[in-house]
Amino acid sequence: MRVMSAGDGYKYLLRTVAAADGDRSLSTPLTRYYAEAGTPPGQWLGSGVTSLGKGKGKVAVGDRVSEAQLQLLMGMGRDPITGDPLGLAFPAYKSVSERIEARIADLCSSMSPGAKGEAVAQIEAEDTKRGTRRAVAGFDFTFSVPKSASALWAVADAGTQALIGEAHHAAVAEVVAFMEREVAATRTGATAGDGAVAQVDVTGLVATAFDHFDSRAGDPHLHTHVVISNKVQTAFDGKWRSLDGRPMHAAVVSLSELHEAVFADHMTRTFGVEWEARDMGRDRNPAWAISTVPEDLVQEFSTRARHIDTEKDRLIAEYVAKHGRQPSTATIIKLRAQATLSTRPDKEVHSLADLTNQWRTRATGVLGQDATAWARTVTDNDKPLLLRADDVPLDAIADLAQTVVEVVGEKRSTWRRWNLMAEASRQTMGWRFATTRDREAVVGMIADAAESASLRLTPPDLATSPVAFRRVDGTTVFRPKHSTVFSSEELLAAEDRLLDRSRTMTAPTVPVATMEKITSRPDVEGRMLGPDQADALMKIAVSGRLLDVLVGPAGAGKTTAMSALRRAWEKEHGEGSVVGLAPSAVAAQVLADDLGIATENTAKWWQNHLIHGTDFEAGQLVIIDEASLAGTLSLDRITHLAEQAGAKVLLVGDYAQLQSVDAGGAFGLLVGDRDDAPELVDVHRFTNEWEKTASLALRHGRTQVIDTYLDHDRIRDGEAEAMTDAAYTAWRADLTAGLVSVLVAETRDHVSALNQRARADLILDGTLKPGREVELNDGTTAGVGDTIITRRNDRRLRNGKTWVRNGDTWTITGVRDDGSVTIRKTGRRFGGSLVLPAAYVSDHVDLG
Repeated sequence: MRVMSAGDGYKYLLRTVAAADGDRSLSTPLTRYYAEAGTPPGQWLGSGVTSLGKGKGKVAVGDRVSEAQLQLLMGMGRDPITGDPLGLAFPAYKSVSERIEARIADLCSSMSPGAKGEAVAQIEAEDTKRGTRRAVAGFDFTFSVPKSASALWAVADAGTQALIGEAHHAAVAEVVAFMEREVAATRTGATAGDGAVAQVDVTGLVATAFDHFDSRAGDPHLHTHVVISNKVQTAFDGKWRSLDGRPMHAAVVSLSELHEAVFADHMTRTFGVEWEARDMGRDRNPAWAISTVPEDLVQEFSTRARHIDTEKDRLIAEYVAKHGRQPSTATIIKLRAQATLSTRPDKEVHSLADLTNQWRTRATGVLGQDATAWARTVTDNDKPLLLRADDVPLDAIADLAQTVVEVVGEKRSTWRRWNLMAEASRQTMGWRFATTRDREAVVGMIADAAESASLRLTPPDLATSPVAFRRVDGTTVFRPKHSTVFSSEELLAAEDRLLDRSRTMTAPTVPVATMEKITSRPDVEGRMLGPDQADALMKIAVSGRLLDVLVGPAGAGKTTAMSALRRAWEKEHGEGSVVGLAPSAVAAQVLADDLGIATENTAKWWQNHLIHGTDFEAGQLVIIDEASLAGTLSLDRITHLAEQAGAKVLLVGDYAQLQSVDAGGAFGLLVGDRDDAPELVDVHRFTNEWEKTASLALRHGRTQVIDTYLDHDRIRDGEAEAMTDAAYTAWRADLTAGLVSVLVAETRDHVSALNQRARADLILDGTLKPGREVELNDGTTAGVGDTIITRRNDRRLRNGKTWVRNGDTWTITGVRDDGSVTIRKTGRRFGGSLVLPAAYVSDHVDLG
């Protein structure tokens, strides 16, 4: 899902639409435009469309959407038939010229004409570049069929293609209908806006659906953009209001899981196909695929590698024709780098006929037989066995509900119904149902049972709301749908134990006099502690709390403070009395390097405790860094052992930063339980003063500070491809200037594409010298001089104290004949080399 802006945000939907009248002999949307270059025009979707045109039936579900109608609805928030406003107009933000005028008016009147001219020119350049802010016009949900189904659709005959298209459209329509019943709502009361007190039902959703056939790389990728208008009609008074965006965001994962299952049901009902879960490799969830569609075919239609190889082969042939000989290995690598850059895909518009011909040819080569004939055998199956809701025994419902709670509880400390619904859909994906209503009923029953097996944290209503303030299902409008928060008794008991330890004052301490000596002297690098650092350390050292905390945002000097605390603690309790833990091996190593103490990651330490009996000692200070990333149950186990041993535990981190991937939140809970939690407040890391205050405001969730970043030209917006190019260009500029810069992307595929692009650039500009290469986990290649990231802890691969950690970056210094590589830590010029075996390289290494 992505949010669509008012104005011209809708226009990207029309760029590939075929400019034909649609008068074709075949009737389905996917085949009507078979011979035309482009995709079919959009169609109206959602029961709310009947309210348009003053409800006179001038538009119906399935009717074609015109550009003028889209402009009225999505661009202006008006009725696409009559042009009348649908409720309040979209919020209006200052135009570029108005912002420029306001900023110029704020300039100091005493500025010289020359200085003022420079300031005005800079203001004009900055605000022109920023453009105009837009209101939210709607939500674009992209419904994609699984890759195996897209591959089958791509090579099948026209009739089968149409049936697969119908299955896809039916699944999309049923999920949209589910959204209308369970997700869509608006807010009203108390003058509405942010002060709205009631979440009420709507008559339906107004949406448009646009079918697309292929990916940017030209692979078959059957998907539909369903753009849901932000304008909805309120059920009880007929007024047009805005959608409540909260449930739209909260339900995304659950809707995705439901759509995949519903589409699979339709495919099985139509063709009798069976589905299986396939392992997608490290860090990826299993993917459900049609069991008779081989993974080789899916991969053929899932990677850019073949485009690069085809272009590379063309460049090699061109080289041979010009020079009369085969290019050397180094030249081939350069030609591949050139092919990598030249084949970066632009979105091209083709007819479905042309695309299908290309896909069938490619698939025939992979399958070793005619692809269309193969597709007929895949879709010719006996009538499948389908389930009705009452076929599923209640015992199975209860067992699945318990599994759902356990799985959700491993990753979350609290959850809502949408989390349970998503996991219930995953757990039942292997079942095929006779109707979507049957599936919804079973998933709903599992979610109900999972709620009953969870611990409800949201208190019940103190009084029953009058009928006028209740929804159709009887729930009160003063609580959002599915907003009840749940947890588990196990997690709450662990939290209680952690709170008890934070209130127990029997831990070892450091005398005040010792602390005063340490905090009043500079460290070995001549740094003096700030007042906030000295005060925080004094509180920790003398408190006697078994479980203590140190809070600080990034750049507040937590490391400097911990170093001083280590010196004071060891002065009182002896050398080696401070030990460190962290949720990851990389964070543990950073802590060891910063403080010069023995460290370990929490999972490995616990394993050592179970296997080797590793334990804490009396008088020790156990520092757990990056504590917001530590799971609640893990902290409970470790602090319990520290309590038994007579040690003190200090959790260091920031409750406002990234939380644990496991059920977490304990760090924030412990901080919130106290009104005197030691906290560092002075940020040292930023050069510009405004960034200090802005970062703290952002940390506390004050969204208005985004305007500050806009004012300082720190935010860019635009389409994904343009933003990716802009980010990459900026990264390259930093690299060329000798700066350290990090490029972050949304998905592994984007990361891989950017890595390939970066490596190709470095080869062509001579930074990397072509030579022997090895293939990595994601299909990319690397050689001497490349930066790589290791993705799995392996203590057997070591050189002294240096061993291979998940997330470490390295530089390749040598490539061996057997595919193994010699590496050295990034930034280190000499020593510390070790060898990564070929198996590790191919399975657990990415370009960095």
